[in-house]
Amino acid sequence: MTSASSEPERPQAQSAVWPSTSANSFRQQYMAHDSTADSDLLEAAHAHQESHPDGAMRRNEFRATSSHFQGTSYASEENTNVTSTSGSQSSSTELPSNYETQPSTTPMVHPDASGDSLPTPGHQVVTKRSLESVMQAEDDDDVDGKFQPIKTAVTKDTTDQRPKLQSKGSGPMTQEDLFRVLSRRKTNTSDYPGSEMSPAVTQEEQDEIQRLMSRMFGQNRRAQSEEEKTRHVGLIFKNLTVTGMGLGAALQPTLSDPFLGLPRLLSKLFSKGKSASSKPPIRTILNDFTGCVKPGEMLLVLGRPGSGCSTFLKVLANQRYGYESIKGDVTYGGTDAREMAKNYRGEIVYNPEDDLHYATLTVKNTLSFALKTRTPGKASRNEGESRTDYVREFLRVVSKLFWIEHTLGTKVGDEFVRGVSGGEKKRVSIAEAMITRASTQCWDNSTRGLDASTALEYVESLRTLTNMAHISTSVALYQAGESLYDLFDKVVLIDEGRCLYYGPTENAAAYFEGLGFERPARWTTADFLTSVTDSHERQIREGHEDRIPRSAEQFEHAYRNSDAFEATKDDVRSFEQELEAQRKERLENRSKDTKQKNYTLPFHKQVWECTIRQFRIMFGDQLTLYGKWGGIVFQALIVGSLFYNLPQTSTGVFPRGGVIFFLLLFNALLALAELTGAFSSRPIMLKHKAFSFYRPSAYAIAQTVVDLPLVLVQVLLFDLVIYFMAGLARTASQFFISLLILFVLTLSMYSFFRAIGALVASLDVATRITGVAVQALIVYTGYLIPPQKMHPWFKWLIYINPVQYGFEALMANEFYNQDIQCVAPNLVPQGPNASPEYQSCTIQGSQQGSTIVKGADYILTAFTYERAHLWRNFGIITAFWIFFVFLTMLGMELQKPNAGGGAVTIFKRGQAPKSVEKAMDSGDTIKDEEKAMVVDGAQLSSEDSSGSEEGKMVKAVARNESVFTYQHVNYTIPYEKGERQLLKDVQGFVRPGKLTALMGASGAGKSTLLNTLAQRINFGVVTGDFLVDGRPLPKSFQRATGFAEQMDVHEPTATVREALRFSARLRQPKEVPLEEKYEYCERIIDLLEMRSIAGATIGKIGEGLNQEQRKRVTIGVELASKPELLLFLDEPTSGLDSGAAFNIVRFLRKLADSGQALLVTIHQPSSVLFEHFDELLLLKSGGRIVYHGPLGKDSRELINYFESNGAKKCEPSANPAEYMLEAIGAGDPNYKGKDWGDVWASSAEHQARSREIQEMIAERRNAPTHGKTDDDREFAMPLGTQVYAVVKRSFVSYWRTPDYMIGKFVLHIFTGLFNSFTFYHVGNTQIDMQSRLFSVFMTLTISPPLIQQLQPKFLNFRNIYQSREANSKIYSWVALVTGAIVPELPYSVLAGTLYFVCWWFPALGRGATPFASAYTWLMMMLFEFYYVGFGQAIAAFAPNELLASILVPLFFLFVVSFCGVVVPFVALPTFWRSWMYYLTPFTYLLEGFLSAAVHDRPVDCAENEFARFQPPPNESCDSYTQQFIARAGGYVQTGAEGICEFCQYRTGDEFARGFNIYYSNKWRDFGIFIAFCVFNFAFVFFASWLFLGGTKSIKTMFHAKAKKQSKELEKQQSEKA
Repeated sequence: MTSASSEPERPQAQSAVWPSTSANSFRQQYMAHDSTADSDLLEAAHAHQESHPDGAMRRNEFRATSSHFQGTSYASEENTNVTSTSGSQSSSTELPSNYETQPSTTPMVHPDASGDSLPTPGHQVVTKRSLESVMQAEDDDDVDGKFQPIKTAVTKDTTDQRPKLQSKGSGPMTQEDLFRVLSRRKTNTSDYPGSEMSPAVTQEEQDEIQRLMSRMFGQNRRAQSEEEKTRHVGLIFKNLTVTGMGLGAALQPTLSDPFLGLPRLLSKLFSKGKSASSKPPIRTILNDFTGCVKPGEMLLVLGRPGSGCSTFLKVLANQRYGYESIKGDVTYGGTDAREMAKNYRGEIVYNPEDDLHYATLTVKNTLSFALKTRTPGKASRNEGESRTDYVREFLRVVSKLFWIEHTLGTKVGDEFVRGVSGGEKKRVSIAEAMITRASTQCWDNSTRGLDASTALEYVESLRTLTNMAHISTSVALYQAGESLYDLFDKVVLIDEGRCLYYGPTENAAAYFEGLGFERPARWTTADFLTSVTDSHERQIREGHEDRIPRSAEQFEHAYRNSDAFEATKDDVRSFEQELEAQRKERLENRSKDTKQKNYTLPFHKQVWECTIRQFRIMFGDQLTLYGKWGGIVFQALIVGSLFYNLPQTSTGVFPRGGVIFFLLLFNALLALAELTGAFSSRPIMLKHKAFSFYRPSAYAIAQTVVDLPLVLVQVLLFDLVIYFMAGLARTASQFFISLLILFVLTLSMYSFFRAIGALVASLDVATRITGVAVQALIVYTGYLIPPQKMHPWFKWLIYINPVQYGFEALMANEFYNQDIQCVAPNLVPQGPNASPEYQSCTIQGSQQGSTIVKGADYILTAFTYERAHLWRNFGIITAFWIFFVFLTMLGMELQKPNAGGGAVTIFKRGQAPKSVEKAMDSGDTIKDEEKAMVVDGAQLSSEDSSGSEEGKMVKAVARNESVFTYQHVNYTIPYEKGERQLLKDVQGFVRPGKLTALMGASGAGKSTLLNTLAQRINFGVVTGDFLVDGRPLPKSFQRATGFAEQMDVHEPTATVREALRFSARLRQPKEVPLEEKYEYCERIIDLLEMRSIAGATIGKIGEGLNQEQRKRVTIGVELASKPELLLFLDEPTSGLDSGAAFNIVRFLRKLADSGQALLVTIHQPSSVLFEHFDELLLLKSGGRIVYHGPLGKDSRELINYFESNGAKKCEPSANPAEYMLEAIGAGDPNYKGKDWGDVWASSAEHQARSREIQEMIAERRNAPTHGKTDDDREFAMPLGTQVYAVVKRSFVSYWRTPDYMIGKFVLHIFTGLFNSFTFYHVGNTQIDMQSRLFSVFMTLTISPPLIQQLQPKFLNFRNIYQSREANSKIYSWVALVTGAIVPELPYSVLAGTLYFVCWWFPALGRGATPFASAYTWLMMMLFEFYYVGFGQAIAAFAPNELLASILVPLFFLFVVSFCGVVVPFVALPTFWRSWMYYLTPFTYLLEGFLSAAVHDRPVDCAENEFARFQPPPNESCDSYTQQFIARAGGYVQTGAEGICEFCQYRTGDEFARGFNIYYSNKWRDFGIFIAFCVFNFAFVFFASWLFLGGTKSIKTMFHAKAKKQSKELEKQQSEKA
């Protein structure tokens, strides 16, 4: 075969080099499975030929050859060991081969990028064109005249009988041999000559794939399967129009919005809509789409981000929730969308961009679960095949087919759990979709983050699935190489929601060329198609400048008036007729089983499968499970020691109630963790619902079933320890009853929190609800306030509070048979002349003249509890549990996926471009800002700005002059028990004005080397010489270099301009005036073409800038710092569509031309992108250099190097980037060729590079430095400036996050009001004094939910700092921590004041002195500061949000348990009382609050609070108790019939004294609590320092060896200098 051109240089291939072949006829033929279908297929092929005249010749050939193909595609049951790969040979052509030994071993011919066919011995799957390529080689030659015909000969046997396959001299292959070959099969588009796999093996390999697949989808199974006969195959959409919240603009919400919303609305009404609105507009997302995707066809969906691709796929997949309206018809096998959603939901599948799986399940368990839930009934399985056989067989097939057999025992994994690789995870997702056997499948941008070879494997797997399962597949891809594009049958191009083209892939390029666009050299078809939508990228043929369509509307108009649109309509019409016949056949075959196909399994079996899976998920994460149980035992021991061995006397009564309350409360609050779990697993559950694996309600029941044993273990651990340590009633019946009540109540609380999680939309809302709910559960249990003291407006809460029923049951169970011996201080009066008959007990329920109180009387008088209610309460709690489970089931059934709609750009108020503001005012549609917003002529585009103007701007960017060299770079890390070398003897340089690419296969060490060169490695040992201009690196090196991270990490609330200014202000030298720094930022904004979005907030993906804009901001932030030395960029094109990637690389080229030095890692780029680079550093696995040097024109120098050293010849149209990686065996585990690292090490080019580096060092060492490399400041700006800038940015962030602040204020207001109305106008009885204590205690309990709210903010600031800002030396960790603490404080003062006003005056402060109120407010402010510091201190040493939130209750429990409320001071065990009581900050806070609340308040006992006793004869009550009262306090009065009525307390101060609380200590408490607050904030600084590198500093300080090494290194560097 000859190349397209005979020029000696690599030619610029013309647009016609991609040969056009249609796959529709082939696809239909390929899927043929019975004689009836054959005639239909021929008719379909004929219809297709009519609609596409240019394919007529091929269709005729298809007719001639189709007779041979029939019956050979599925070869398993029929034992015809032939695949369609070889089928084309027998008809009319035969490649030269030894017929006797290799009758059917035609090598699979795979077109390379140019369309030249290369023999490929072995390929993973049959590609779209591989079968056609031999059959149509002559035809292709006829069409474009550029290819030599393949020599053909007449076959010896023209019948359908095929000679049997024979291997070259080898014995029969066993199945395991075949599978071993399958697991090694290569997926690259070409192979080297001399590969160990012979064509015969390859043929058998293909046969085996066919045999495997036909077991699941073949003729035999279809004939058996009732389900197969009633599938709804084929997708048609006509006049499809979707409206919703589209790509538009909105204004950044701020904290002022709730207050200024009404005035703004009124002003808008008066000014007739002149001011900008804050709501994004409603707009048309998709406009009038028509087309069809036939069974066995794949549709490629192309478009820039935000053009409507995801919406298109969602609507095709019948996911219609969240859009304003959907008009037009979408039918599946002739059945409309509503009917499908109701009865056949399982036949349509939408796969989101992310791979949603349970991280702790193995791949095998993930797929087995899917299989078990989708195993068809007996009528649809082969005869004699059981469910288990089906699952085992299908699992074997998919794991072999998708090359994941080796991963079956590995966990799927996520960012926290180690598991399979990204590519393997994608294949698990495909396997899961294959299991659904859905007839219509949509895949949304699923190759994001995969390198080119993995992406190709992925799409080839989809191709196989589509062929075999006979389904309609639609796939959206952002970057599609030619080999990927060739796998598709049809393509749709979308821009701004309009259809620019829909039709066969092979006609697409020609259609746009016909419109007047020119296809640049070596551009892939997909790149060319997307480029026409971008005014920067598109290239127009000469003479067509005024005739081409420019806007999406014009493109749509052109398409609607084209032959392509007519052909699409004809295609739809003919397919509709086919579907009518299919519909009739379906109705004939329909039975009761297949009338509805939403779920395969009956409900009870769904529950069973979900339960087993849930257990596997739990035990897959054993660390968390055992950690939780260990934590429970630890806390049980602490609580048990607090209540150790409670006496059976009156002094043990109050603590006994306390320990029971604690038992209930702890287990109930542990259930709070269910909330996080409910939200994290929701996307997976919704995906499985969409896949029709199970009903969400079955999952809800399964969770409950799994709860049973887990909660039993949890309750047993906790109850067993505390019950016996505290000395509760030790009879078997009482212990087991307490265990049963606790068990059922904990189950009920688990289901309660899960129900909240199921019924509300977001975790934020759920947290607010549970914040109030938890307070209600605690307060209205009956322990803190006895039922008779509750106010009527909240008393109803006890009747709907399951914890209250549990508390009554446990109290009754504990006290009903107990006789409480009354002892001091409850026995009154006491003294030398006191005797039992004249004494009484202050405990409620005591009888006159008795020192023993019956437990039953105590609980009846104090709480109105009775033992008779025990089993009634058990029944009520069980009913609550069942009710909450039902609510969870209902909530899960009603859950919807995320609302549809496009991205919205958010502008800071007053900074939206005028055109945008105008559009927002009038409610018009806003186009893509970068295309439509031309603001005062500032927008630069390639069409309207002259090159010279752009050139001037590029030149204005600071130039680099220094040369960075590195030699002998080695990097070793500790690995398992030894070491692992990641970089080995790497050397190179980065020069100004050159764009250097750093490339290699996945895992070769590209990012590692980049981080090592940028001095960002803080783990392992790095050695080597790093020099700037021949001198050792200055202290300012990290600051003086720019490093654009792969992940675009930015403060989401900052605008683009603010982000650039922040970088410029803190990173440019302090000598540069601020105005000059800001002016430089404006230049960068213009250079990056971001003028129109300079006032837009960066935001998060979907709400803010899109991926490309974020990448430009990342580069801009680095440029704004005026990097003096060089700029590193890590994967700047990763995750971008091809147009965006081109724009980024084009911009980098401009920077290099302006004198910047750039080193860029890049995943396999297209040949067009690769051309922009000057030099290349290529690594192989193990971190060794394979090539370093210039690329040359058309990469000639690189190619010459490889070809001269024995690599295969590079085809003229091949992509050099892919060629070089193939040549070195990148990504091929079975590569047996030469070691290219050794080849480089011994090459002349390597010697030349080494000499060049030495010359550079010598030359630059003597050159003047202009002070650039000897700036030894670590940070550019002094600490004061850093702190000011960071604090200011933090304040802005808080101001622009109204949700967080409003959440904080609302929680304060609601909990304050709840507290005040619970203890509203509290009186002066003894129980009212206790109510004051509990009201204060309730105030302390508001801190955990508030801490849970503030921790994510702190961790977000730290993550941004850690990811980017620390390494760039923008500011120090001190500024970070200050910036995180300071903005919280003023808002906390405001929130605390709101709480104080809501709580103090209506409840405890009535009649209080002004001083008491002022003092309480001061303590409240300190409390606010305390919990801010406390929460941030926990977050400071926690690695992530999850652990931080788990640690909060643990620490809070410690702080609150020992402060003297849960267990009064006198009852605390001596061990804790002697030290822990004084170490607990809440001891002092409680003393301050309570002493102010009860000071100088008289106590008036209520009737049931008096202890009543007879005075001895001849004594009055006063004289009898005088001495006792003088010593113990209280007062006595004479009641009816001369009975003495004794009240335990006379004043509030006496009550407080019982809790070791004294009013005289108030200022001491104030001072000590300030000290605790200061300690908290100091600890935040200390923990942050440790977390951000202090630990390493400490290790280094104590590590003598490290000290010695660093000294030697310094000595070496100074000697070199």
